Amino acid sequence: MSAVCEFRVVDESADWIVVEKPAHLVVHPASDKFSEPTLLSGLQQLLAFEIANGNGLSILTRLDRETSGLVLVAKNRETAGHFSLQLQRREVEKEYLAVVHGWPDWDERQVEESILRAGEVGESPIWLRQRVHSEGRKCSTGFRVERRFENQRGCFSLVRCFPESGRMHQIRVHLEHVKHSIIGDKIYGDDGRAYLERVAGELSKESERRLILPRHALHATRLAVDWNGEKIEWRSDLPGDLTRFVEVD
Repeated sequence: MSAVCEFRVVDESADWIVVEKPAHLVVHPASDKFSEPTLLSGLQQLLAFEIANGNGLSILTRLDRETSGLVLVAKNRETAGHFSLQLQRREVEKEYLAVVHGWPDWDERQVEESILRAGEVGESPIWLRQRVHSEGRKCSTGFRVERRFENQRGCFSLVRCFPESGRMHQIRVHLEHVKHSIIGDKIYGDDGRAYLERVAGELSKESERRLILPRHALHATRLAVDWNGEKIEWRSDLPGDLTRFVEVD
């Protein structure tokens, strides 16, 4: 397994570490890609001394491969249990920034739609794909439009997202549901052709044009947790690739 520390340490204590994951760095190794660099292997390299002295790492706020931003990691079992309980109780405050297609006709909106794997209720060539469905697991996401803008590629919006639960692809599915999918998303917003092309080895020029950006424009920008009776908050600015797109006149 390759261990490459391609991430930034935001904050650290004897019990936890918060890092900023770049887009395209996978969090855990996939079974068929053991040679691929991962956030876990990088953390194991960075914290090798502590691991050798009995600490074990637990990545608590996992991000999709193409999602950038803040990740909270516990260094021992007790701390992992402490934060896992907060996550289960929905006490961890999480915020994301997404760049989406179009200009919503609302400034703030709460989406409370259950989600399940699309293949459970119909044909889906993408095993990972989720969809809104009444038989799914309940979840809720708040949205607030931060900015509407226009460039040569069309009309877009920067939206702040407040997931109150942690279902797989929740933000992406809910944004697709309200007809404002994330730019660069290969699974949601259309028929998923771009994802299948990437899995097969190469994106078509047409898919690259429709995607606009080479990765989906989602960034974990804020985390807040309770630690020793006090709230600790971490923030991460929108990364350069998304900032350049949002700020283009």
